[in-house]
Amino acid sequence: MADLSGAVWRKSTRSDNGGNSCVEVAKNLPGVVGVRDSKDRSGPVLAFEPAAWAAFVDGVKGGEFDLPG
Repeated sequence: MADLSGAVWRKSTRSDNGGNSCVEVAKNLPGVVGVRDSKDRSGPVLAFEPAAWAAFVDGVKGGEFDLPG
């Protein structure tokens, strides 16, 4: 399990006008990117290898996960 005790969490600027309906990402730790629900900051955290997180973000930006329509 990754040590996330020093994580610096960042919420998307596109979050609903500063509300808590978003995810937060911590990319300041060596070898791990943490992702958590901004509504449950003490809840579970997903941990990704930086390369896997970058591939996911690239896929989102490229429309890879867009629904047809």
